Amino acid sequence: MDEKAAQLQRDPVRSAPAVVVMGVAGCGKSAVGEALAAALGAIFVEGDRLHPPENVARMASGEPLTDALREGWLDAIGRRIAGSVGDGQGVVAACSALKRSYRERLRGFCQDIVFLYLEIDPATAKQRVGSRQGHFMPASLVDSQFATLEAPAADENAVTLDATRPIADIVADAVSLFDANS
Repeated sequence: MDEKAAQLQRDPVRSAPAVVVMGVAGCGKSAVGEALAAALGAIFVEGDRLHPPENVARMASGEPLTDALREGWLDAIGRRIAGSVGDGQGVVAACSALKRSYRERLRGFCQDIVFLYLEIDPATAKQRVGSRQGHFMPASLVDSQFATLEAPAADENAVTLDATRPIADIVADAVSLFDANS
């Protein structure tokens, strides 16, 4: 467990948690996010479902998104997070949040977001993306995700966990960081 995780353990979230499970395609954002939301009694927001059809078509054709194309999508996720927190409901969102500027944009909707960064190596990410069925993101875009990725810095409210571990272990570590009963 890294220093930030230790800090969060000492000072657990005291209100409805707002967590963004982040990382490149294939790191397990959706699977971990769904399981974490269930464990925390929170709402799960699948960020991929909030992409406009144009973004989905671009990615499906192997074209990476630009910062400008991500803005509306990030805002949609940010609004969903803020709405849930405003209603007193915890929320876990799956969103790549690859750049610091994207995370700052999301924080503009909810300052207290904790980012759970699922760190993975390129080979494993490509293998996972290449083997999944029914998703618009092709394995050919994994390299562009790593090229865009800015891992969370020490001054961000983020925790890094190894995405190659079993989902249940990742979720157990994440749950230990939050006081779900407060």
